[in-house]
Amino acid sequence: MVSKQQLHNIFLTGFSGTGKSTVGREVARRLGWRYVDTDAEIVRAAGKSIDAIFRDDSEARFRELERRSLAEACRREMQVVSTGGGVVMDESNRRLMEAAGLVVCLEARPETIRSRLNAQDRVAEEPEVRPLLGGGVLDRIRSLKSQRQGCYALAHWTVHTDALTPREAADQVVEAWGMTSRRSAASTHVRGDLAATVRTSSGDYPIWVGWGTLGELPERVKEAASPGAAYVITDRGAYRHGRNAQIALEAGGIPAHIFTLPPGERSKTLEMANTLYGWLAGLRAERGHMVLAVGGGIVGDLAGFVAATYLRGIAFAQVPTTMLAMMDASIGGKTAVDLPQGKNLVGAFYQPKLVLSDVETLASLPDRELRSGWAEAIKHGLIMDEGLFRRFEEEREAVMALDPTVATDLIRRSAAIKADAVSSDERETLGVRVLLNYGHTVGHAIEAATGYSRFLHGEAVSLGMTAAAHLSMGMGTLTGAEVERQRTVLTSYGLPVSAGGLDREAIRNAMSMDKKTTAGSVRWVLLDGIGRAVTRADVPPDLVDEALDVVLSGNREA
Repeated sequence: MVSKQQLHNIFLTGFSGTGKSTVGREVARRLGWRYVDTDAEIVRAAGKSIDAIFRDDSEARFRELERRSLAEACRREMQVVSTGGGVVMDESNRRLMEAAGLVVCLEARPETIRSRLNAQDRVAEEPEVRPLLGGGVLDRIRSLKSQRQGCYALAHWTVHTDALTPREAADQVVEAWGMTSRRSAASTHVRGDLAATVRTSSGDYPIWVGWGTLGELPERVKEAASPGAAYVITDRGAYRHGRNAQIALEAGGIPAHIFTLPPGERSKTLEMANTLYGWLAGLRAERGHMVLAVGGGIVGDLAGFVAATYLRGIAFAQVPTTMLAMMDASIGGKTAVDLPQGKNLVGAFYQPKLVLSDVETLASLPDRELRSGWAEAIKHGLIMDEGLFRRFEEEREAVMALDPTVATDLIRRSAAIKADAVSSDERETLGVRVLLNYGHTVGHAIEAATGYSRFLHGEAVSLGMTAAAHLSMGMGTLTGAEVERQRTVLTSYGLPVSAGGLDREAIRNAMSMDKKTTAGSVRWVLLDGIGRAVTRADVPPDLVDEALDVVLSGNREA
């Protein structure tokens, strides 16, 4: 949340080559503010180049100087501050910036970054030496950027600069500052519920995460689409929330209708989609209207598929009421129905106009479903944000009690990580979104082998993360202490790390069907330390057997 007192500075974060210096100077010129480049301040204070600091001293020394430079900048006001690409990896740095101003991340694809860095070197009298980008530059950019992506996602605002000139990017930064300033002046909480903005080829859309915010639905819907009518699709488990959404929309001047599905996967079929098509046609639904999914992932998948295909596509919004849907399923535009031959075999990428998550709706969920849902947020911390993972370690009691402030903040941060991954890799073609599948190869196999009846999704993912952590340790990218750290957090939230009575061969067969399998080799998502995920296709079969032993026997040393 950005309060009125926090708008006296703008901090630009992002990878090298995204335009921080050029854009920062232009923004400062327009606002009449001071421009600060923390890297330049470090060089001035140290009396030598950044490359020399790394070479003569160490990266640790550079990070110390970086923290000092940032802290000094945060003591002043009315500044545009361009930061180093790695500054966000230190949680204390992030908190300093969040407390002192608006944090805007400048984003760009690895190929764009490489092209810009090469162009800079061609015109420079002495090409800059970048100590962290040695070797294959593009591969190194991809690797280093993926490690930092979760922290970049925590910015208050993101500007994708690939197709923008510096002036156009500056336009968006100034616009973000102006919008946030006006909203903060109007209220200390209005718009603070914005977790992230998803950038896609079909348009951008906001992710709202707050407590007790379902009543704000009409305002959010009108901002996104101004539909002439709304069609709420829910199921019996979420009917109360669906009805409240309908009442709120009606009170806000939007005619609203409601359809209640039978609960469970049995509703996610072409037959049910056909029933919904008939319902919409009977109500004379038009392209200028909107479908709203109120419920969990099954409701979102089905309603999104119907919205994507009825009249060749009408506006769609997600109002998730389960933990998993808030942090994962509602974000990213995946819609689908099942066939007798398998799950999600017919579907489309169809992005919503908005996602509104009212965390208070989770209070009605059974404890087991809450615990299962937290598994996805813990996973986000493990793969991209060590600070988020640490909060799960330190604030367990508040999390388990669904404390409004703590729970909302953690879900907001987790949703931002998913949103950023979607923005970077909308259709899962670049390898960014695949990192979200940590624990899913074994987890999905366990779900399939048990007929999707024994474990909730988060429970299966917890088992899968246990196996993946063992694989990471076996591949030398995770220490035994880090494996135990993950295990301790999972068990403290009541999530399983072992399970008996499972059919090993059924699990193996299901793993062979994993969507990340290429030419017979599974592309595993592993950890390179807490907070950093990587993919590996060279995991030995014997090590996979050991990891399955850990899950099936519960033997930590197996």
